[in-house]
Amino acid sequence: MFEKFAPPHTSPSPLRRRITAATRAPEPAIIEELLALAKQPEERQKKITATSRQLIAHMREEGQSGGIAALVQEYSLSSEEGVALMCLAEALLRIPDNATRDALIRDKLAGGEWDNHLGNDRSLFVNAATWGLVVSGKLVKSPTTSGFASSLTSLIGRAGEPVIRSSIAVAMDYMGEEFVLGEDIAAAIERAKKPEARGFAYSYDMLGEAAVTMRDAQRYFDDYARAIAEIGAASGGRGPIAGPGISVKLSALHPRYERAQLGRVMNELLPRLKQLAAEARRHNIGFNIDAEEADRLEMSLDLLKALALDPELSDWDGLGFVVQAYGRRCGHVIDWVIDLAKRSGRRLMVRLVKGAYWDSEIKHAQAGGLEDFPVFTRKVHTDIAYLACARKLLDAGRNVFPQFATHNAQTLASIYHMADDDFSFGDYEFQCLHGMGEALYSQVVGPEKLARPCRIYAPVGSHETLLAYLVRRLLENGANSSFVNQIWDEDVGLDELLADPCADLPGEASLGLPHSAIAAPNGIYGKRINSGGIDFSDESELAALSDALMQSSRRGWRAMPTGYDPRPGAAPQAVLNPANHRDIVGEVVPSEAAQVDGAVSKALAAFDDWSNLGTHHRTAPLTRAADILQERMPELIGLLIREAGKTAVNAAGEVRE
Repeated sequence: MFEKFAPPHTSPSPLRRRITAATRAPEPAIIEELLALAKQPEERQKKITATSRQLIAHMREEGQSGGIAALVQEYSLSSEEGVALMCLAEALLRIPDNATRDALIRDKLAGGEWDNHLGNDRSLFVNAATWGLVVSGKLVKSPTTSGFASSLTSLIGRAGEPVIRSSIAVAMDYMGEEFVLGEDIAAAIERAKKPEARGFAYSYDMLGEAAVTMRDAQRYFDDYARAIAEIGAASGGRGPIAGPGISVKLSALHPRYERAQLGRVMNELLPRLKQLAAEARRHNIGFNIDAEEADRLEMSLDLLKALALDPELSDWDGLGFVVQAYGRRCGHVIDWVIDLAKRSGRRLMVRLVKGAYWDSEIKHAQAGGLEDFPVFTRKVHTDIAYLACARKLLDAGRNVFPQFATHNAQTLASIYHMADDDFSFGDYEFQCLHGMGEALYSQVVGPEKLARPCRIYAPVGSHETLLAYLVRRLLENGANSSFVNQIWDEDVGLDELLADPCADLPGEASLGLPHSAIAAPNGIYGKRINSGGIDFSDESELAALSDALMQSSRRGWRAMPTGYDPRPGAAPQAVLNPANHRDIVGEVVPSEAAQVDGAVSKALAAFDDWSNLGTHHRTAPLTRAADILQERMPELIGLLIREAGKTAVNAAGEVRE
């Protein structure tokens, strides 16, 4: 009945067990281990500082060229408008009707000082994007506003509120031109020719979020299949390293890409993924499995392993995987991937990124009552982890092709000097996002520069699909601590941008301690401890839950009124599992009217004494009841699954509530 919650039948390897165990390891212990790998010798660090100083000085001298860097600075997450823009953009993704969209637009944009973000000294891109927001903001102000706003307010009375959405669509079109390489793969390949002539390579990403239905998944599959065919034709036999490639988002290929549906994922998604990989192999192009949320990591590793060990995909070094350095398991994941490359006899491509889902990972862990966060809580810890993982990849260059995706000049310079000076094409490459990395990588690609290759990660799709991607990029790079944000901020000194993340830092950060301003999952309510949850992606927790569910199914459950006295003729009623009527969950004895009256009378009689007790005495039994529910959560989850037909996740949520 509950076998789907058990781990896979094969026993996990020691490296795989380390990945799982890392979710429960304390952050300081993880950082201490990674710091030993990331810290550079003094002489090398001097070279790193000199190179990064040169890169940063040149970037500031050249100035912004527009694009997302300009937008990030103009609408940083420290500004009210920046927060409003993020709230609006993210919420619009989830609103199905125009009336509610209009209400949200009025609420978020009416109070913004959008016209303050216009001016001759700003880039054309920022002015163009702001114009749509100015129009929207003015349209929803009160009719008493004078001048231009008054005219636009009058306009909405005649034209209706769809004008607001249209003005935002204009702004999105401008942003689409900047952040999307092409609306379809053919247009993207054509637009990529000029950068390729300058020495850049491309990895194309077909825009789209997780599939909700199988119809969505089929549409994404068809998009990937067409893209692989056209990329392969454009590659002209250059191979995975010199030629273009594609990045695949697994949640777009199956609507139930979650651990609870592991059986379906392996039976339904894997064959489709193999079909795409086989086409990529036939064209000899790169095929990267993109990184997603932490609770999907181990499933992604299972799929990667199946592809890497498949004999029908042999003799092809284009299979790749993306590792997020902000994940506390990143070092162990790198070890596992390197070991897989050795066992499969192929050179795997490994793209190392810092990570794009940090905000949601923190909130999901807090809301879910998890034991700890799956990601580091300090940016400096992510920077240290990135360098440590880079060291591992460079040392395993025969088994993996390292792809270092970064927009941070200090990180880039560190990798440049960590690697051997005797560089050969194919040793490793850098990567950047389309619309973001031009200012930095214009100094890297080319014989007169640092002479290192760079691959551009390029989104492809209609402007309607841009919003979710743009929100992730702005959240990822719009924080005050982001290099992309700080590089253009005149208030941030050069020494701050050059800081070595591995150097001794004051306070908690130097000890590797979690960020004190981020409440641990069990502490989000302050003194009142948050109810503990279950990590349904953790194989060890699932194994323990599976045992508890089996024990729960063997228990005889009975519900009865207080003071129940069995009498002949008052037979209990059987409670059947709604999914399986042969499964008798337990029995219930209904209360009689006299028993209800007696219970109410006892409660009324005790009311005065109960009310006169202090708060501590009244809360103590409630707290104790909560403790008992917490202790018996797995057992109660089993009861709820069998009695009410709930999923395990919903049952856990009910016990916690």
